[in-house]
Parts: sequence; C-alpha cells; structure tokens
Amino acid sequence: MEALKAPCFPSMITTRTLSRTTFIQPMLDIPVLTQQPNSVANSLHCMKSRFKHFSVVSSSSILTDSTDQENEVEVEVEVEEKGEKFDWYAHWYPVMPVCDLDKRRPHGKKVIGIDIVIWWDKADQEWKVFDDACPHRLAPLSEGRIDQWGRLQCVYHGWCFNGAGDCKFIPQAPRDGPPIHTSKRACVAAYPSCVQNSILWFWPNTDPQYKDILSKKKPPYIPEIDDPSYTKAMICRDIPYGYEVLIENLMDPAHKLDVNGFSAKQLFGANTFIPPCLYYGFFSPGGNLNVQPASSAGNTQETSSVKPQKRALLAFFCIPVSPGNSRIIFTSPRNFGAVWLDKMIPPWIFHIGQNLILDSDLYLLHVEERKLTEVGALNWHKSCFVPTKADALVSSFRRWLNKYCGGKIDWKTETSVSLPPTPPREQLFDRYWSHVVNCKSCSLAYKSLNVTEIMLQVVSIALLGVVAAMKQNTISVVTRTTLVSAAILCFVASKWLSKFIYKNFHYHDYDHAFR
Repeated sequence: MEALKAPCFPSMITTRTLSRTTFIQPMLDIPVLTQQPNSVANSLHCMKSRFKHFSVVSSSSILTDSTDQENEVEVEVEVEEKGEKFDWYAHWYPVMPVCDLDKRRPHGKKVIGIDIVIWWDKADQEWKVFDDACPHRLAPLSEGRIDQWGRLQCVYHGWCFNGAGDCKFIPQAPRDGPPIHTSKRACVAAYPSCVQNSILWFWPNTDPQYKDILSKKKPPYIPEIDDPSYTKAMICRDIPYGYEVLIENLMDPAHKLDVNGFSAKQLFGANTFIPPCLYYGFFSPGGNLNVQPASSAGNTQETSSVKPQKRALLAFFCIPVSPGNSRIIFTSPRNFGAVWLDKMIPPWIFHIGQNLILDSDLYLLHVEERKLTEVGALNWHKSCFVPTKADALVSSFRRWLNKYCGGKIDWKTETSVSLPPTPPREQLFDRYWSHVVNCKSCSLAYKSLNVTEIMLQVVSIALLGVVAAMKQNTISVVTRTTLVSAAILCFVASKWLSKFIYKNFHYHDYDHAFR
C-alpha cells in the first residue's frame, strides 16, 4: 500500500511544531533520530531512567545486543499494563461518506461490532443513525423503507419511527385501543450523529446523557477537506482484515505517544494519529511550517496568517467493523497541480487506482493478522523484528494499543472475538460488495458500462444482419467490408469491456511475482 502513503508527492515528512492542544496529556518528547547508533542508544537509556512511566524502543538502527532488546520489551509490556484505559465507546466514529448515501432508502452498516441503520429524516433534514433492529421482532430496519411521511418503516410488520426513534404507527394496534406505540419499549435506540468533512459520524452510545455530546466533543476536523480550493476525491471500502492491521499498514516513523494518540515529525510535514480512527499526514513544500494540525475536538483550526502556497494531505479514516474486518475512508486533498482536472475526472476512475493499491497488500495482511492472533497481541514486539526507523510508527501504534487498550479492541457486542475463516481468493479480493455496491460513482459507472457492453453486442449483430440481408449487387465491396469490420470491432470492444468491468468492479487477483 506504498502508493497510498506516497502518491504523486513525497512522503509525509515534517519539521513543524505540533499544537499541544491536540493532546490532552503531556507527551514524551523524543529527539530527532539523526545521531549515530551508539549515541541514540545512550539517549534512550537516559530517557528511560528519567521517564520510568514510559519506554522507547530504538528504531533508527538495529540493536546489536539481543539481551538489551529483550529487557526493553519486557519493561515495555510491564508498563503498558499501567496505562490509562482507552474507552472505545467514548469517541466519534466515521461511518460513510455522505456522497455515497441515498436519501431514498435506509442503509445498513456495522461499526465496532454494532449493527446500525442510516436514513435521511425529511422532517429534521439530517441523517439519523439507529440500532438496526425493530423493537417488535428485531427485524433489520435497514431492509425497510422511507414511507410517504418521511418515517423509517420496518417492512416486516410495518412499524414506523420518527427521527428521534419514537414509534409513530403500529398497523396491528386497534385504532380505538390504548396507544401502545407510545411505550418506551416501542422506540428504537437512536445514536448521536453528525456530518463533518463530508463524512457521517456517530457516537456508539445511546445513553441519554450523550444526547448533546456534539456540543461537548466533536469528531476530528481537517479543514482542507472542506476547502473548495483543494481536490476532494474520496473512497470508502470494506477490508477483510482487522482495524489494527489496517492502521499499522499505513504508518511511518513516530516520535510522540500518549492515550490521545501520537504524531511524527520529519522535514516538510507531519503524520498524526488521533484515536480511534483518524491517521493523516500533510506535505507542505516551501510553505508555512506552523500550521495547526487537525483538532481532536473537531473545531475549525486557526492557522498562521502566512498560508502555505502548496499543501497536500493524506487522510485515512480507519473504522473497526468486526473481528477480522475493517473499513477505510481515504482522501488526499491538495491545492496545487492540476486541481481543476481532478475535479473534472469522475470519482470512479480515481477509485480504480486506489482499489488496486488496497488489493496489493490485502492477502498479505489477511494472513499476517491470523499469525499475530496465534502469538497474541501483547507479544507483538517479541514476535516481530522491527529494528529500523521505518518501523517506528508501527511500533508506536502497537505500544499505544497494548498500553491503553490491552492490545485489542473492546468488542462489547461480540460474543466471540475469533477471526472468521479465510474465504476463497475471489471472495477475499471482491470489489463489488466491498465497494462498488456502496459507491454512487462506481455503481453508476458499473451500470453504464454494462449497458454499453450490451449495446456494442447489439450493434455488432445488427451490422452483420444488415450485411446478410443485403444482396451482393446492392452494396459495394467497400461498404460491405466496412460494415463487417465495424461489426467485428464492436464485438471485440464488447469483449474487452466485459473483461474491464470484471477486473475493475468484481475481482482482480494481485500477483506480486509479476508486478
């Protein structure tokens, strides 16, 4: 997935000073690792003695003393158990880009093990997120419809709900009987939700105390995504491996870490992880290096009066779905280069390239996750040899996960956290159900290309029919040859288009041996 981390501009490297408002708890400042190996090891040793509550594994050079390395890991695991616990259900989660949501129907999704239904409330003119279960017989509301009054209707027995989750109509209830639809047991659990950065977010707790959580805590906000001077292509895809593996596959060297995430500082930009879902980096050649990072509080950031002339970002919204499954929303806004051209190109063309990149590591990471599960999350540093600077951010993520999360996601709604069995390769690399069916642009392109394929076949047959119906003396040899050639070209084009559709919208096996 290297191309996702470094597309048409250099990798996310930075020299800017990160805003301390991004992190609530004070973080350990690790010096830039530009020293010789011995001096780095000495610096780390001194830092461990000064900060006993936090340990650091050297990532700038291979540690030559295996005994010291083992001791380093043992200390690290011991301290991780004393870290502040990360609450997975006290944060905003991205669900879907709003551009891929259809206001005419409900949508079913799973986030952090919770089955939710998304639907457009005409009365409030906003997206709503409910539990995907009708209180009557637990039928999925995502299989329902929006009725003529703009209510969410369960198609099993017709119960209807408003934007607050209140039941407004029960067809089976007698009209002259008690108003049983007003019972609290007839209501659907409604989650707090909002739209930010063109993405629908939800808060995974329906307790009434979180009803107004948006006024107290907002999702992380990246102002460049909403800036009209930037490109805005966005892709969303379900991935057949877990959240932990997804995030670490995107990462580069890190220099700071606490319960609120960590950041990396390099030459021309910065990489930042704001848990649980946002990992992003920026590249600003020759621009202002004091630009504020994204806010974990979701507020629009105040930037320096001197704005960088050129700026590009990579933003990854990594969503835990269920054990062994995750979802990624990716965007790479920039304000230089052929911005006007990018805005004219249909998103589905952009998605083809990004899907190919996601496929490049898909099988490797799917297998890696199962091997890591066998050795145990807390044994990650003992099982994986990560001695170079390029592995630093991955190591930091695993330290953060072990220290504050016990090495795993808290799947409260899952009775079993075992990974699903590996499916056939064609199902593992499936693009249709993991992306196309949920993407407006790709879905429309898929239908249009299929229609074009059929039209080419019809034209081919029609041209051959015309030639066959004409008597030889009624048309010239040149005309006959032209019609036959056109028929053959149409047929060949339809066959090529059929393969193109299958390869880019259904299944494309990525073979590294021939890349």
